[in-house]
Amino acid sequence: MFPLSKKESIPYLQAAIFSECDFLIHAFCARQGGVSQDEYASLNVSFNEGDEEYSVLQNWGHLSKAFAIPLEQFLVVNQVHGDKIFVIKSHGGFFSSRAELDYDAIVTNRTNLAICIKTADCVPVFFVDRLKKIIAVAHAGWRSTALKISAKVIELMQNQYGSSLQNILVAIGPSIGKCCYQVDSAVADAFRGQKSHEIYLLPATVGNKWMLDLPEANRRQILDCGIPEKNIETSGFCTFCRQDIFFSHRGSGGITGRQINFMMIKEDAPCRVLTLDNKAYWIQ
Repeated sequence: MFPLSKKESIPYLQAAIFSECDFLIHAFCARQGGVSQDEYASLNVSFNEGDEEYSVLQNWGHLSKAFAIPLEQFLVVNQVHGDKIFVIKSHGGFFSSRAELDYDAIVTNRTNLAICIKTADCVPVFFVDRLKKIIAVAHAGWRSTALKISAKVIELMQNQYGSSLQNILVAIGPSIGKCCYQVDSAVADAFRGQKSHEIYLLPATVGNKWMLDLPEANRRQILDCGIPEKNIETSGFCTFCRQDIFFSHRGSGGITGRQINFMMIKEDAPCRVLTLDNKAYWIQ
């Protein structure tokens, strides 16, 4: 289970599997630490759910201050429940309007860019190539999971960046769990053709309903790609069960906020040269 930490007023989780990646900043944030009220209490980061715009702006300000990341360095895509992956190069511009950001995953080796996923039951999946310093995030609701978005991110990291499966680490963040995610036969049918579906798709106690384990569905996709099991860590939190910590779309009846999950590659500190007695010494 991911441990809960706190920066200023903001609780967040971190995956132990990324502890060796000293170039990385990452957080699966909780719902506390903001100013939003009622159903959106309190660190809602979405402008699209009915919350007051001024409150959402303040929440982003709190987030920026707590993690010492300027607001302009956070990138959130539109999250349209598909399987498109946004690849951001290490330098140069990458988009000109919000309308162009209809993606559900982001991959980059750019420094000082916090790539984000908003969630309130869907699965945030983080990928890190610990050797090449490539990072990726995916928004894996049931539709994107059925489209194998996690597998497609791994394939892209291999094909475009030359990532080795042995060097890819994966953290599967808080989402609705198998204990609470009941789906109808139409959703279940979207998974029946996938390998090992009988492990994460089980009959419910009521007729023609199914219990879907979204974190496990993504974990199985990742394993099937050839990622070693020891390279994958799952949060252990169900957002429906723990609405004291997380927003849950299903648990709230559809009116709620969104928590933020982000990763960023830190920029290397510049080297300085100290000259003593006509000899140069590199200082990190």
